[in-house]
Amino acid sequence: MRPEVAALLAALALALPGPALAGAQRYELLSASVRASLAHAVNERPSFEAEDPATRTWIDAMMRRVAGRFADEESARRFLALARYEAMRAGLDPQLVLAVVDVESQFHKYAVSRAGARGFMQVMPFWVKQIGEPGHNLFRERTNLRYGCAILRYYIDREHGNLFNALGRYNGSLGHAEYPNRVLKAWRERWMP
Repeated sequence: MRPEVAALLAALALALPGPALAGAQRYELLSASVRASLAHAVNERPSFEAEDPATRTWIDAMMRRVAGRFADEESARRFLALARYEAMRAGLDPQLVLAVVDVESQFHKYAVSRAGARGFMQVMPFWVKQIGEPGHNLFRERTNLRYGCAILRYYIDREHGNLFNALGRYNGSLGHAEYPNRVLKAWRERWMP
């Protein structure tokens, strides 16, 4: 194959949504207090500031790791700023969130899994009905990151800090090691400083 054809095919492969690898987050009845807490987490509208020095430094460090995953540098910087903000807001390591995005959707904004999970963090639509507001679009970057981070935080708390089990719950594969191992490996090998 000619090099220019191979390069074109590689570019197309990056641009087209790949298969989403999400499992099926399980619908579960939530207690009123848990539901209220999660609803507050996804519906609150705090201001978002991406220009503080710590955020800029972090984004600069992550830019080479997301090279080729976004249409342009501005899109990559905006996504990274949102990912960091939503992760920290939920009390999560931003690099862990990037590892989840990497494994779940390979950074494809419009990814849809066979189970129907949507967006970067592969959030199941039932979450919008259960804790969100009508009109929340899971393909919107900030909305998807906000839901994904709030749900992951909920599962970590539910598992008393056991990240392996929390990741299994997040993916709908609790009791199976493949998904948690993939996220933890991506976190260690690709996203840790």
